[in-house]
Amino acid sequence: MAKRRDIEREVLGTIGELAAARLPTAELFRELHALLQGPLGFDGGCWHGTDPVTGFPTSTVASGLDPARFEQAVRLELQGEDATTFEAIRAAGHRVQSIGRATDGQPERSLRYRELLQPCGYGDELRINFDLGGGRWGSAAFMRENGRGPYELPELRLAARLVTPVGTALRAAHRASLCPTRTTTALPAPAPAVAVLDVHGRLRSADAAARDLIARMAEPGGLVPGVPSGFLTVARQAARTGRPAEVRVCTPDGQWLALHATPLDGPADGVAVIASPVSPVQHLPLAVLAHGLSPREQQVALHAVRGTSTKDIAALLHLTVPTVQQHVGAIPDKTGTRTRRELVTLLMAGHLPTLGLPPQ
Repeated sequence: MAKRRDIEREVLGTIGELAAARLPTAELFRELHALLQGPLGFDGGCWHGTDPVTGFPTSTVASGLDPARFEQAVRLELQGEDATTFEAIRAAGHRVQSIGRATDGQPERSLRYRELLQPCGYGDELRINFDLGGGRWGSAAFMRENGRGPYELPELRLAARLVTPVGTALRAAHRASLCPTRTTTALPAPAPAVAVLDVHGRLRSADAAARDLIARMAEPGGLVPGVPSGFLTVARQAARTGRPAEVRVCTPDGQWLALHATPLDGPADGVAVIASPVSPVQHLPLAVLAHGLSPREQQVALHAVRGTSTKDIAALLHLTVPTVQQHVGAIPDKTGTRTRRELVTLLMAGHLPTLGLPPQ
């Protein structure tokens, strides 16, 4: 029988091979699910693509779960009243957490456990945030049936070791989709795509552009019939707060969109979701994160995009000019750019602004 460390070494090696294959995100998730089910010991689970800036779930690949429960799962996630929501795990300084450990072995203390997991026959859940280099590249949740016992320390340690290789693979997929030379499919109409969801997250109406977009973003399993995860979660966020909400999503064919959700007049009227291509300003933080710049390099790059001179960047960031030049020199290696103008083009998705760029 193979020792656990040998199994873990093989798992991590296979993840490296999957990352090198540059699979689409949904396909990568399916491969990872099959690879990890044995070593982590789960019976059902779901993987989420996220907005790298906010961590907001925008896509889902699920297996072994009841699709009828997905809207309830979204509601519980966004309520923020549980120690094992993805945001609560992140806020507590963890990358990995299980309901058993978060509740000191008393899962009944968890609202998510009481209302969702226990009624479905699950006794514990393991959750992971694939955060890396300041970006929030994805998340996953793995459910274990009653009778199999809670997740133990070796499984939690393996889960923690997955964060960097999986996060790296997801970041690479995002970087490829953000490349301005990549050919993507545009929305079929110049006007924004508009859909209306009812209070239960079901599609009430949509224009032609939205129907086409929803078809392009269809997810295996049809978690909520006719509604992609990104539409549902941003609509539920707007309905919960009573205020507009926004999230960036990447379609399966590589187009980055902004989804804007706003509640309609009355509680029973639902939520309107408007999809439009991301603006250069919305694209900028995505590109900065996807190219793996350090926090200081990100600050320098953002000032460079604004047309700020090296001397002024040094003054604004309280650095010496040589230090700024050192950061500027590191950015081309990570972004593949040679000049400041190329950097602006890359980070602004080809929307080169009419800035009076100073010489380097």
